[in-house]
Amino acid sequence: MPTRVPGNEAGDAAPAPVSAGSIEDVVGAALPAIASIDTGTGRGSGFFVRPDLVVTNNHVVEGQSSVNLRAGGARYTARVVSASPSVDVALLQVYNANPQQATLRMGTAANARPGEEVIAIGYALGTLSNTVTRGIVSALRQAGGVTLIQTDAAINPGNSGGPLLDRSGTVIGINSMSNTGAQGLSFAIAIDHATALMSGHTVASTQTPLEALRQATGGPSESESARDRGAARFEQAVQVIARAGDQVDASWQRNSKLCVASAVSTGGDRPWFALYVANGVKTAVSNQYDCFGWIDDMKSSANQIKERMDQAVEAARRDDVYPGTIRDIRRKHRMEWAGWDR
Repeated sequence: MPTRVPGNEAGDAAPAPVSAGSIEDVVGAALPAIASIDTGTGRGSGFFVRPDLVVTNNHVVEGQSSVNLRAGGARYTARVVSASPSVDVALLQVYNANPQQATLRMGTAANARPGEEVIAIGYALGTLSNTVTRGIVSALRQAGGVTLIQTDAAINPGNSGGPLLDRSGTVIGINSMSNTGAQGLSFAIAIDHATALMSGHTVASTQTPLEALRQATGGPSESESARDRGAARFEQAVQVIARAGDQVDASWQRNSKLCVASAVSTGGDRPWFALYVANGVKTAVSNQYDCFGWIDDMKSSANQIKERMDQAVEAARRDDVYPGTIRDIRRKHRMEWAGWDR
């Protein structure tokens, strides 16, 4: 059964065939229509389908209302007029459009065949203009209600949002993602989703194509990846907190024999955790040292550490980091104590 793509239902007119030229001719004709997109916080690619309209990935412009474009030596400003995270497609309306701006013809992925030659164009790494890669259609895939074109043409960071062209120079896909764990495994969003978005239609989905693809290939979901990033941030915070704890350790080792009459055992990784327990430390009287002042300083330092640990734990919980992972990270850096979670 042929793969169904939006906007290509029975009755839709198929694009008129275009005779294929050489690869050099196809690329040369397409390059003036490729746009570099600068959001101020990142860069990506896009392409003109009308002198006043650019197609790109949603993740390239996500969170932005306007962007800067560069194409064929010309510079433009554009606003995000329509975006669909569920299909990872966005449309940019160009201010002060040049009627002579080169454009690309939109086709359909419905007719793409495994083994068919395709060309990906974009700004690799966001800065390397006119980056062209060549490959074949490996397969058409469905991911979260979105049609993806699987290809072995390399799609690098910054290429996202650029066109995937067939041998006639017609756009059949929007370069979107690559699988960093495998060679020759890249994906483009079927151009049909951009056509549908231009007509006011889109696919309703609770997953982005990337998240659906990760699950389909047995990789981590986006929520799992976010949890892993949260755990990494928590460990970085605990490393800093543990260094402060090492300083309190050193002070405790120098003066506790002189100034601590007794301290309760908390079962925690550091003996000075007894400072967190009410009446957990009894101060000795010394004629040689201001032990009461030292204890006050130690409590102040310990309380600062606890405040920072509480903040780090709260951030980790918001990132859905598992409680066991939180405990393991604290234990790894000798900062575990049951009282943190009370």
